[in-house]
Amino acid sequence: MRIAVPRETRQGERRVALAPDSCKKLVQAGYAIAIESGAGEAAFYTDDAYRGAGSTVETDPAAMLGSADIVLRVNAPASGAAGRDEVQWMRPGTILLGSLMPLRNLEVVRALAARRITAFSTDAVPRTTRAQAMDTLSSMANITGYKGVLMAATELGKYFPMFMTAAGTVFPARVFVIGAAVAGLQAIATARRLGAHVIGTDVRPEVKEQIESLGAKYVGVELKESASAGGGYARELSEADKGRQRELLAEQCAAADVVITTALVGGLIAPKLVTAAMVRRMRPGSIIVDLGADGGGNCELSRLGESVVENGVRIIAPLNLPAAMPTHASLLFSRNLTAFIQTFTRNKSFM
Repeated sequence: MRIAVPRETRQGERRVALAPDSCKKLVQAGYAIAIESGAGEAAFYTDDAYRGAGSTVETDPAAMLGSADIVLRVNAPASGAAGRDEVQWMRPGTILLGSLMPLRNLEVVRALAARRITAFSTDAVPRTTRAQAMDTLSSMANITGYKGVLMAATELGKYFPMFMTAAGTVFPARVFVIGAAVAGLQAIATARRLGAHVIGTDVRPEVKEQIESLGAKYVGVELKESASAGGGYARELSEADKGRQRELLAEQCAAADVVITTALVGGLIAPKLVTAAMVRRMRPGSIIVDLGADGGGNCELSRLGESVVENGVRIIAPLNLPAAMPTHASLLFSRNLTAFIQTFTRNKSFM
């Protein structure tokens, strides 16, 4: 089977769907790999590195995709933008793997269906033991949580850890993390490693033990209805439960130096949790990092993709944060796709 890897076309994207490490494994397993020239440069993977791993490097993406059995991509394929129509370049029956985010890219999904492309969106892989090696959403969420805390530490005008100096003691920063799925738990772990006093919350009470196991304090409210949607996801709360949650969030945000929001409903839509009134109660110099920005943002005052100051509080709403750490993001994403291929192919034929 022939596997093709085109360069990514999303603005600001620095990842590549296949790293040389995984390329070598697939070549050794008998697959023929073709990668578009320059596809890995932004992630610091050179064309020569791919050649050394056994791949061919192509300069004609249309011909490359037209001869492929499997196409690997980080994001949904370009469909008519900037002279690239990757959907039409692929043959009917081609298999497409990547984080396609189908509910955010409906037009591309329709084009894929019309072209009879078999597409697997790896951001929708279930969070089970059997499938976790293929779960690109969790791999990228880990990076998002880690990088989000580092952004907060850079912007905060205080130390994260406690310091005892000749000039006296400096007390640790207070970090409040909203949401304890993969990104939230990684944010908690990273903030703790930096020495901060960390408090975490989630509408799913079953994550209390996970938060506390990382050395953070858990705070929560007793909900009238279960908020767990299964698979590590949360569902939307009832209006009564939303009111209880707002009271808790207002109290904790007012006391925090840093607020990290990571909440997504169904792993896709970001509920508005931090209101303008909550921001007004926060101390000047505090930081909000809205890691739900790709899903619309968890803070009412977030401007997606920007950093703004409101009432002395800096609100950062980064988009596509994994692209800010492209080398390891590409490596992990690549391993997820490689695991998918190895699981669903036999004798180089897709099952």
